[in-house]
Amino acid sequence: MAEHLRITDAARLLRVSPDTVRRLVDSGRIRTTRTRAGRRQIDPAALATYMASQPRPAPAPVASARNRFEGIVTRVLKDGVMAQVELQAGLHHIVSLISREAADELKLKPGVLAVASVKATNVVIELPRG
Repeated sequence: MAEHLRITDAARLLRVSPDTVRRLVDSGRIRTTRTRAGRRQIDPAALATYMASQPRPAPAPVASARNRFEGIVTRVLKDGVMAQVELQAGLHHIVSLISREAADELKLKPGVLAVASVKATNVVIELPRG
């Protein structure tokens, strides 16, 4: 194990941005020391203590879809039975055909945050957790 971690290493382990780690350090929630060059370094044991003190998120439901894209609905076209839902997730433009009933239940319309779960040629639209 490394004697000390860089801010970017801690960010990767915490799954947050380096700026978030810097804010945690500045607020005193994670202790650091400085190198001779003035760079901050984190003791791995201190990081482990911080991580262990954080609430654990509820486990994600088991799903077989491997690719999940959180984005925003840009267009919804409905007919009597089906709905075509278009979602922009970063650079990805995703189109899904779902039942009109499902689109109505999810209240899908442009501007709604949604998640596209993709498995093979099937795209499932759902609302993000939280």
